[in-house]
Amino acid sequence: MPEGTDVFEVIHTTRAMRRLKPDPVPDELIRNILLAGQAAASGGNTQRWRFLVLKDPEIKKKVQVYYKKAFDETNEYLTDHYHEAPVWIVACLEGASPTRSAGSSIYPAVQNMLLAARALGLGATLTTRHLTYEKETEAAMGIPPGFHSYAILPIGYPMGRFGPVARGPLADVVYLDGWGKPYPGI
Repeated sequence: MPEGTDVFEVIHTTRAMRRLKPDPVPDELIRNILLAGQAAASGGNTQRWRFLVLKDPEIKKKVQVYYKKAFDETNEYLTDHYHEAPVWIVACLEGASPTRSAGSSIYPAVQNMLLAARALGLGATLTTRHLTYEKETEAAMGIPPGFHSYAILPIGYPMGRFGPVARGPLADVVYLDGWGKPYPGI
């Protein structure tokens, strides 16, 4: 394990890593990330999640075509190199149409996997741009009927360095007993 795996240090230094080296990631590290995801809470403890690990460059290139169609200037590098990340973990849930409440059963697992990747010295980011072309990308990834993808986590060794996340003051986003009322305890 890399130095600095204190949970609060990991939380405060887990930045979205969009520039990843194409170097292979050992299966043991991917297993640790997946175990962290599986340990997350899920609505009603139903654990309806599935995690599709994609390494096949041809499958990733098919999805990258749709990802690029949903191009976002802010993430230009990731858009152009999305398919080059050595590993993707596709977070999926069993069930009918995706909803905000269903997301509560998958996004804790996604966050655990992002934190686990960081603790293992791997870069990752949560991406959802593929959902603009949900049917096409899920078909390209071979996701069966009755399951839906909620996020893709491209994972690899980062080109950049981990460091503090940039956030505004906590007082700007936390209220006490009513919207906009300052919370003096912070």
